[in-house]
Amino acid sequence: MPPIELDARASEAARVIRATLPEPPQVALVLGSGLGALADRLADRVVIPYAQIPHFPRPTVEGHEGNLVAGSIGGSPLLVLQGRFHYYEGYDLDEVTFPIRVLQRLGVRTLILTAATGGIALSLQAGSIVCLEDHLNLIGANPLRGPNDRRLGARFPDMSEVYSRRLRTFAYEEASQLGLDLASGVYACLPGPSYETPAEIRMLRTLGADVVGMSTVPEAIVARHAGLDVLAFAVVTNAAAGVSGGLISHVEVVEAGQAATPRLGALIERFVQRLDAEARPLPQQQ
Repeated sequence: MPPIELDARASEAARVIRATLPEPPQVALVLGSGLGALADRLADRVVIPYAQIPHFPRPTVEGHEGNLVAGSIGGSPLLVLQGRFHYYEGYDLDEVTFPIRVLQRLGVRTLILTAATGGIALSLQAGSIVCLEDHLNLIGANPLRGPNDRRLGARFPDMSEVYSRRLRTFAYEEASQLGLDLASGVYACLPGPSYETPAEIRMLRTLGADVVGMSTVPEAIVARHAGLDVLAFAVVTNAAAGVSGGLISHVEVVEAGQAATPRLGALIERFVQRLDAEARPLPQQQ
């Protein structure tokens, strides 16, 4: 869609959300396949189905419920996108990343992305949680392609630190407090929907990828274009093709994501609490 129309649509969607949530949280979380139950951790939940938000696409993939959920986690405010959209569903990248534009218009400052991924690095196994340090955009397209609207961001945004070093440090420190082994890695994003071949996985390992998936990267690019700070977690739900010799099924991906939800949820709760504590003004000395 043209950039001016994109801004108008995002602003309209944000106005509708603000009618229900006058003061949206400044931290938002996007949930990947099988991770939708993380939204159930929120207290004082307010649920807005995507169908009630103008111009929002509709998820078509199992494990993506399609709700905007606001509430608090561990006493700290959080906005959750329970379900995302994918390039392979037939949406263009403007549509895939439209919710990020809406978050921008809502005043969100920090975006947490989660994804179910295949493990490429031999040190990873099903259930491993990886904090992304970088990515490889191998979709073959960029969500910023086309005319640029300066109201949305700069024409040539810097991508030398897509995933905030500061936020990653917080995540590692909180994981340590939980006794959680949090790995670091590079995410390779392919268009899908077919899973990768063993030859493609060998290529990705040579390129330096640790995990592979079909989402996250377009959202991260647009979030940085919008000036949001980004943190991303990849849950390894299966060994990538050729790593273990077994076949890959989406049902098993969703089930593995669900199994990892409690550990990832505990980490995200502590992380959001830490951000909230840092944002609060210090008490004045008497």
